[in-house]
Amino acid sequence: MHILVVNDDGPPSNQSSPYIHSLVVSLQSAGHTVSVVLPHQQRSWIGKAHLIGAAVKPTYFRPGTLHKDDGTTHELPHGMNEGDDESYDGDEWILVDSTPASCVQIGLYHYFEDRGPIDLVVSGPNYGRNSTALFAMSSGTIGGAMEAAVCGKRAIALSYAFSSRQHDPIVIAEASRHSVRLIEYLYNNWVEGVDLYSINVPLEPGVSEAKVLYTHMLDNRWSSGSCFKAVNASASTDNPSAHEHKLREEGESAGQPSSAEGSKLPVKRSRIQHKHFEWAPNFTDVYRSVDEGTPGNDGWVVKEGMTSVTPLKANFMHTPGIEGEIKLSCLLRVASLCFFCPQIYFAMLYTPDNDEPTLYTIVDSDNPYVQSLMEQALQRRLGAGQTRTISSLADLPSPSAPVFQYREYERLDFEHAMMHSMSSLANAYIIRKALIRKHYLSNTVTNWVTKHPDSVLAKHFKFACDFELDYAEFLDDALLEAYELRESLERNETLPESEKEWWILKAGMSDRGQGIRLFNSEDGLREIFEEWDPDSDDEEEESGSERPAAADEGDGDDDDDHGVVTSQLRHFIAQPYIDPPLLLPSASQRKFHIRTYVLAVGSLKVYVFKEMLALFAAKPYCPPSEEDDEVKDLARHLTNTCFQEGGSSNEGSVRRYWQLDEYVPGLTPDWKEKLFDQICAVTGEVFEAAARGMMVHFQTLPNAFELFGVDFLVDKSGNAWLLELNAYPDFAQTGEELKDLVVGRLFEETVDVAVKPFFGLGEAAAKGTESMRLVADLELGRKA
Repeated sequence: MHILVVNDDGPPSNQSSPYIHSLVVSLQSAGHTVSVVLPHQQRSWIGKAHLIGAAVKPTYFRPGTLHKDDGTTHELPHGMNEGDDESYDGDEWILVDSTPASCVQIGLYHYFEDRGPIDLVVSGPNYGRNSTALFAMSSGTIGGAMEAAVCGKRAIALSYAFSSRQHDPIVIAEASRHSVRLIEYLYNNWVEGVDLYSINVPLEPGVSEAKVLYTHMLDNRWSSGSCFKAVNASASTDNPSAHEHKLREEGESAGQPSSAEGSKLPVKRSRIQHKHFEWAPNFTDVYRSVDEGTPGNDGWVVKEGMTSVTPLKANFMHTPGIEGEIKLSCLLRVASLCFFCPQIYFAMLYTPDNDEPTLYTIVDSDNPYVQSLMEQALQRRLGAGQTRTISSLADLPSPSAPVFQYREYERLDFEHAMMHSMSSLANAYIIRKALIRKHYLSNTVTNWVTKHPDSVLAKHFKFACDFELDYAEFLDDALLEAYELRESLERNETLPESEKEWWILKAGMSDRGQGIRLFNSEDGLREIFEEWDPDSDDEEEESGSERPAAADEGDGDDDDDHGVVTSQLRHFIAQPYIDPPLLLPSASQRKFHIRTYVLAVGSLKVYVFKEMLALFAAKPYCPPSEEDDEVKDLARHLTNTCFQEGGSSNEGSVRRYWQLDEYVPGLTPDWKEKLFDQICAVTGEVFEAAARGMMVHFQTLPNAFELFGVDFLVDKSGNAWLLELNAYPDFAQTGEELKDLVVGRLFEETVDVAVKPFFGLGEAAAKGTESMRLVADLELGRKA
C-alpha cells in the first residue's frame, strides 16, 4: 500500500512525539510505501482545523536514529541545499507550519505524485489516548483522519495510551508492529459504511497478545468546570510541545487532573482584571466517566489493557452494528530474548507474490521415520499448493518469507528465527533444561512444591536427592548433603531385606537409559560408581565380565549406544523406587510405563496428545527385594524399549494406552480415564513450574513450539508418577504397526495446532482439539 502518515505531535521528539518514527519504520518494514507530512511543531487539541490568512510554508525533515532526537530540518528538499550530502538516499519528510488536517490536504494533492495514488491515511500515533468523546472531539489526530475521510480516502486515527514517560523502545516497537498488523487487517476487511477507524493501543508489554475489540465511543462531558487555568499575566508560559508533554504526562500517567486550582473566577470583582490562561483540562472527568460507564466503550477497553477499534462516520458518530473481538490471523509475536538482537525491531512482514507459496518448509530429521511422517503431515494438513519444500534458508526469496523449520536441534537456525519472529517458526525452544535434565527437573519440582504445597506435583513426583560425583572414592563427601538418601540407607542396615527401601540412580545428563541402576545400601551404590571408574575397564576385560547395559524406568531418547558415557556421569539423582507397580494380566505381569506426547506452543500453551503408548519391560516383574544375586536383571524393572534386544519390534513391548485391559484387579473400570486426567493435570503443572519458577532454565519463544516425550509410571493403586521429560523423543520406538495411527496423527495435530495458526492458515486451537487436550494456558507474554 501507499500510506500517507500525518500526526498532531510534530516531528520525532522524545519529549512530545516519541512514536511516529517507530511506526513509519514498521510500516516500511512490512513492505508499504510510506509518505510523511507533519506539522512543524506540536498541534494537539486542534481537531479538524485549518489556519487561514497565511501561506503554508513547508520545510524538509530527514529523520535520524530511531529514538534519538538527531533528525535534521532543511529549508529546501534534498539536493537543493548548499552542502547537501549527495550520497544521502534516506527518507525525507515534509513539515508544514499548519494543522494535521492541512497536512492531509497537502500530502494528498501536492506531493508524492511519483509514488502513485495514496491508498490509506494513518494519522498518529498520538502521544496519549484518544478514547471517549471528550478527547476525540478535540483530537488533532482524529481531525487528520476525518479530513482524509471527507476527501474520500480510507483513514485510521492511531493513538497510544501510555502509562509511563519512560519511552521503552522495546514496548514502542511491539506496539508499532501490532498497529501495522491491525492497520493491514482493517484495510483488507473494511466494513461498508465506515469512514474512518479510531484505534487506541495501550502502550504496555504484551499488548500484541491482548484482545482487540470493536468498541463504541463513550459519550461524556466536562463536569468539573473550566478546562483553562488562570495564570499570572507576567509569567512566561511553556512552548506548545512542552505544554502538551506536561499535560499528557500528568493526565495519562496518573489518571488525575493536571490542576483545577484557579479554574473558577472570583465571584465579585469591581472591574475586569487582566489575566492569562493555560489549557489545563481536568482529566478526572474522563476517567470518572469511564469508570461509571458500561463495559465495552473505548475508554473501558483501553483501561483493561486491550486495543480498541471504534468505527466512525465522518460526523463524529460511531457506526452501529459492529461489535465483538477482532482475531488477527497472526498477531505480532516477538521473541523473549530479542533484547540481544536489536535488528528484530525491524523484522519485515513478508507478502508473497501470486506465484509464491504461502509457506516454505524445511524438514531435516536424521530419522527417516520422523522425516517421512512430518512431510506427510504438512502435505495432508496444508496441501501441496500452499507449501514449498526447501533445503536451506538460503533458498528463501526473502529473509522475511514465511518459513517453518522442523530440524534437528543443532541445525535449527535460531538466529534467523529471532531476527524474523513474525515469519519464522521453529520446532524447538532454545533453553528448556529445567524440564529435560533430570537433576534440573528435580529442582524445578522441589522448588515449586515448596512454594505451592497444595500442588498436584506433590503427590505425583518422587522427590529426589541430587549430587555431583567424579569418582567412587568421593562418595562419602557427595552424600553429606543428600541427607534423606543417607538416612534411608542407614535405616536399611537394620531392616530385613523385604522391608528395605530401594532407590533408583539416574545420571542427570544421560539418555536412552544410560547409567540407570538400583540399590538399597551405600556399599551397593559405591560398587556402581566403582564399576564406572576408568580403571575398571581393563579389569573387566581381563576377567571376561560383561558390564550390564544401562536402562531407565523412563525413556531417554537420543542415542543408540546403551553403554555408559563416563563424561556424562557427573550429576546424579537418586529417587525412591516405585514399588509395587501396576501389572496387567494381559501383559504377563510385565512392568510398563506410559509415554505421553506433549506439545508446548509459544509462550505458552501446553497440550497433551490423547493417543498415548504403554511401553513394557522385556521380562515379568520381580520386586527387587526378592530377586536373587542382587539386582542384575534390569530387564525386569526397566521399561525402556531401547534397552531390549529388538527394541520396539519385540512382541507386545509397545501398546496403545486406550487398548489396555478394561478390568484390572483393585481399580475401577474407568481407571484409564482417571489416569489420563492425572497425567494432564501433572503435565500442565510441571510446565508452569518450569516457566514461572525456573525462568532462567526454561525460556519460551512466541515463534517456537516443541514436542516432548513425557513418561509416567503407574503404581498398583492407579496413581501416575512423573518420571522424566525428553526433548526430541524417539518416535521410532512406536514401531511400524502404530506409525500412522499414533505419530502420524500427532504430527498432523501439531500442524493444525502450532503451525497453521502461526502463519494465519487456520484458527488457533485455543481450547485444544479432540485429540489435543489443552492443559495449560499461561500467557507469559514473553516478547520483544
